[in-house]
Amino acid sequence: MASRVAAMALSGARPTAHAPSSAASTERRWWRSQLSLNRRDMIACASHRPSCAAEEGVIQWLRSSAAALAIAAQISVSLPADAVLYSPDTKIPRTGELALRKAIPANPSMKIIQESLEDISYLLRIPQRKPYGSMEGDVKKAMKIAMDNKEAILGSMPAENKEKGAKLYTSLLEEKGDLQTLLKYIKENNPDKLSIALASSLDTIGELELLQAPGLSFLLPQQYLEYPRLTGRGVVEFTVEKVDGSTFFPTGGGEPKSTATIQVVIDGYSAPLTAGNFAKLVLDGAYDGITLKCASQAITADNETGKKGYTVPLEVMPAGQFEPLYRTPLSIQDGELPVLPMSVYGAVAMAHSVDSDEYSSPTQFFFYLYDKRNSGLGGISFDEGQFSVFGYTTDGRDVLSQIKTGDKIRSAKLVQGRERLVLPSAAPEES
Repeated sequence: MASRVAAMALSGARPTAHAPSSAASTERRWWRSQLSLNRRDMIACASHRPSCAAEEGVIQWLRSSAAALAIAAQISVSLPADAVLYSPDTKIPRTGELALRKAIPANPSMKIIQESLEDISYLLRIPQRKPYGSMEGDVKKAMKIAMDNKEAILGSMPAENKEKGAKLYTSLLEEKGDLQTLLKYIKENNPDKLSIALASSLDTIGELELLQAPGLSFLLPQQYLEYPRLTGRGVVEFTVEKVDGSTFFPTGGGEPKSTATIQVVIDGYSAPLTAGNFAKLVLDGAYDGITLKCASQAITADNETGKKGYTVPLEVMPAGQFEPLYRTPLSIQDGELPVLPMSVYGAVAMAHSVDSDEYSSPTQFFFYLYDKRNSGLGGISFDEGQFSVFGYTTDGRDVLSQIKTGDKIRSAKLVQGRERLVLPSAAPEES
């Protein structure tokens, strides 16, 4: 089956893409060498290096200098197609939590409320004189939409979720609720308290949206119905272990330990096949006891247990669309952005198949250590839209920078979302 899938991938006509800039081309070639399924081609971190985040000085200087020169050259001959990649105003999620919230297929009214509040997050980044008047307008817009569309918001929830949804809705609008608290801190011109209250309000919005999204909002193509799929969200908890006698140092305090926990939310709403294959591998114990390897800007992990995954096609949902594209990478230079961007520290994605970039590896995945210094001016990775991103590290991001080649995943467990995982009785032969 694997050879047949590979033959299908190689025979498929790839979409015509604009020639990338020299910087993008260089970065892409470099990434291919880093994330190839072929382990012989992987550039692993030397065992004496302190962490994956530590780069060799000379190489870092050369790469930074080359990127700066390439960007300067690009700006001097800027074309409209490169506006997204090189625009400093590009609004992509900068955290996994924000990316996951944006990806929830919820009621349109809730999405407008969410966008109004998220606009405040961007306004808070403005130094010195902050536009509090605009922020107040955003909150009042959100309040009006919430009050005018109560029936539509609560009516779109399954019956079993309505009671919880009603309580969350009330907590947003009551006299001392989330939105009123935002107005209070805006009037006080208090950006620190406003930022904390905004995060709480957006968490409430996210909970409401998840109650509205009981499953996939689109139909999968017929040929993919026999693959495992995740019809919502799941949470995978990794226990990672130092094997050289060193320890992980908690950034929030506490005693250094030889083990640490990383929690990843996997998103079946935007990448159901990729997340479903990964969740099945976790249940099968495919990643228990495996050795981690560090490449520049990535921590890679592959199955060493003999457990097999499925050859899943490249799966990327474009922003503004309602279903993923399959076997078709996005063209960032043409303004296409994914719902689940890779340009977020702790993003989790599948590596490419060794046979074709139109398919993901059956088992090899990586944690992406996003570094703005190695991206376009818009903060977008040069390989954005080229890999199947299916989740984000939401707890333990500080652990990622402390991982070295040779450290192990002691265990990986699916702690939430098992009920959302569909395992067809007749599935394609595993690779």
